[in-house]
Order: sequence, then structure tokens, then C-alpha cells
Amino acid sequence: MTPLDVIDTRILVELSKDGRMSVRALAQLLHISRANAYARVDRLQQSGVIRGFRADLDPVATGLGTTAYVTLNLRQADWRVVRERLRELPGVVHIGLVGGEFDVILLVRAIDNAHLGRLVLGVIQEMPGVVNTRTFLVFEEPTLDATAAIFDRL
Repeated sequence: MTPLDVIDTRILVELSKDGRMSVRALAQLLHISRANAYARVDRLQQSGVIRGFRADLDPVATGLGTTAYVTLNLRQADWRVVRERLRELPGVVHIGLVGGEFDVILLVRAIDNAHLGRLVLGVIQEMPGVVNTRTFLVFEEPTLDATAAIFDRL
């Protein structure tokens, strides 16, 4: 992958704001030809910079009113097996293998605290290889522009 230039970066910023933007509208906004815009978006997709286009859902509006970060300590040899089991769990929206005080951090969305408790206590803690867990309830999630944080050099 060639390094991102200013036009590529601007394409990423605009598509992160509106992933449904047409190539024509993108080209007009950036003052480049449609062919150039199409070729650049295609290259960004083919190279894996753009992994896909998704709807940004409000978890509360979809019925998932409880959010928590759950940390896990593992028996190191069991990481790959635990990772695959975690991937299958409904409500687990992010899995990170991390360094530090714990081994894994999960972002979990649940219907309510009881549902979260069943998931953590009844499923995750019972997985072979999981030594212990800690759960941190999220009280508020201010909306951030993640792309702006990545490309704040613009």
C-alpha cells in the first residue's frame, strides 16, 4: 500500500461522515474527477484501508441499554480458543488482546444489567482458560468523531 496522500485522507474523512455518499458527490466535494474518485475509493477498499461500509446504530434505540467493559485474565495457552468463543457471543462488540494488568478487554452491550450478569457470570467466567473477570459499567458514551482523531493533521 502506498502512503495516503491528502486526497486519500480527505476521501476517508468524507466517507466516514457519510458512507452512503455517491462517488459523484465525493468527486464534486473534493474537486477531482469521478474517475479519479472511483479509482481511489476502489484502491482504498482493495488495499484494506476501507474495510467496509456500515450503518451506525444507536445501541439504546436497538434495545441494548447496558454497556460495559469487561476485562479478562487468561491462561495464556488458551487465548486462541477463548478468542473464538468470545467472537460467537451476542453482545460482544469488541475484543482486544492487551498488555498490562489484564489480558483481554471486551466491549459488551446487553439488554439490561441482569442480561449482562448472565453473560459475564454464566458464560464468560465459565469458559475454560478464563481465570477471572472485572466488569466496568459505562454510564455515558459521548459521540466522538473517530476519523477526526485519526486524521487531525488536516
